[in-house]
Amino acid sequence: MANIYAMHRFPTGFSGSKTACVMLFSVFSAALGFMNNSEKSTVTEFVLLGFPGGQEMQIFLFSLFFGVYIFTMMGNGTIVCAVRWDQRLHTPMYILLGNFAFLGIWYITSTVPSMLANILSETKTISFAGCFLQFYFFTSLGTTETYLLCVMAYDRYLAICRPLHYPTIVTLQLCYILMFLCWVFGFLSYSVSTVQLSQLSFCGPNIIDHFVCDIDPLMSLSCAPAPNTEIVFYILSSLIILLTLLYILGSYTLLLIAVLKVPSAAGRQKAFSTCGSHLTVVCLFFGALLAMYFSPTSDNPAELQKIITLFYSVVTPFLNPLIYSLRNKEMKAALKKVLRIEGA
Repeated sequence: MANIYAMHRFPTGFSGSKTACVMLFSVFSAALGFMNNSEKSTVTEFVLLGFPGGQEMQIFLFSLFFGVYIFTMMGNGTIVCAVRWDQRLHTPMYILLGNFAFLGIWYITSTVPSMLANILSETKTISFAGCFLQFYFFTSLGTTETYLLCVMAYDRYLAICRPLHYPTIVTLQLCYILMFLCWVFGFLSYSVSTVQLSQLSFCGPNIIDHFVCDIDPLMSLSCAPAPNTEIVFYILSSLIILLTLLYILGSYTLLLIAVLKVPSAAGRQKAFSTCGSHLTVVCLFFGALLAMYFSPTSDNPAELQKIITLFYSVVTPFLNPLIYSLRNKEMKAALKKVLRIEGA
């Protein structure tokens, strides 16, 4: 199967960058323990097949993902700058939004740069430590996003359902504490599971039919069954996804009841406009997660898994700046101000 993808090779010319990346990965892997100590393991690197197609298709995919990555970085970066520089946006809601945009930058960076390098690579290989580092950051940043979406839902619930108590409850100090906890618990949630996964025996083959190191292809390559590791991972994933989703849906159910009681149509419209962007992002992100993790693996062929993973890891961060900027007047005004400053 690897020969199909090896028929169309591209000159890389990235030997210096590859050496630097290997050194960086070795430092992180030593710190986090993502080094395989199993005596039965013979695999030192994996082959990420990525997306199928000939040379023209690969060039098209590279151009497409490169454009998406640049736009996502610029869009989310502009939101971060707008929240940072515009004093009118120094409120909990916009600080959370700025942090969410900052998270989007790192989330898409955990997959797209390596995907672009893989498209141009001749060997399409990734080191053992690099694969598990990517898996760790990819899952940790995604988990952080679920927690942050919960905090944003909590903020909107209090702003609409408890407007008189909102300024005293949601202070800037509480906002920063909640954001800090989201990042900390996001990166702690899968740390033990990832180390356990990296300690499994990998004797070959080492070909991953995906564009990112993910749990299913890695478990399928293990030469020794490890049902406990897989069960723990999926129970943890299911609890995180279901509990955060139920919390968000519960918050918005109470919020919707409160909004429908507002007598004026203008008041209802304003309330819906402030929550519509967040709810849209929730539907896109959790919809893809549910399709990925709550359907049987046998029903998700490799190509479908790639598309679903691509949706919540690349498409959602790409759409977030558009969703939030187009539906929010204050954010649009701040973005125009930032763009005028940058263009001056």
